[in-house]
Amino acid sequence: MPFDLFRRRKDEPAKPSAKGSAEARPGRGVPFDGLTEEWRIVGRMDVVRRLSDALNKREAVPISEVQWAPADGSEAMTPAPGLQTMDPYDLIMVLASDESLLPLTDTERAAHKVHKIAYDVALEVPPYRVLGTVYLYPGSEPDRLLDRATEMFVPVVDATAYLGEQDIGGQLDAILVNRFYLRGVEQVDKRTGERPQKLPGAPLGGVSWQDRSR
Repeated sequence: MPFDLFRRRKDEPAKPSAKGSAEARPGRGVPFDGLTEEWRIVGRMDVVRRLSDALNKREAVPISEVQWAPADGSEAMTPAPGLQTMDPYDLIMVLASDESLLPLTDTERAAHKVHKIAYDVALEVPPYRVLGTVYLYPGSEPDRLLDRATEMFVPVVDATAYLGEQDIGGQLDAILVNRFYLRGVEQVDKRTGERPQKLPGAPLGGVSWQDRSR
């Protein structure tokens, strides 16, 4: 497989590789599973806090024990020892797990969501589609995810990613989606992946399904 797989690097100078010693790698190693337009790359990424914090800095992050394969699974994973850093701009999304997050108690996890509203959404990040739940502050509709923002990656929880009809990785704790690649946002019924069917008759008032906290 060629090492010039990343489109945005074609006209950029090569970046210096991270040193191989443990002293050169800051923070802790967490599992990394990232997808570009054509490739799936797995390994361990060295981060100080959360994986999302490291990616949202928009700087290259050291990576080790790297393997890669075509994103469609048409070939087996093979070692890629020459790939020692990962540029967040090259990633369409990252398949995350609990191990990539800082340990939190159930109370702390609930506190992070208490002021947010849950929306079940389908995100179009060609060539992928992601189904899951995003948590947004009141007044922020899911369509606002298409706007430019400070955070480069948005977390989608209890999420599943698809390449065409192919399920990639099953249901995951979270998928970090690069908003630069986001081309469409749709509120859906997560059980079917389709827009919820409107019930006959007029609404009775109260809180709608999309504003109800789950």
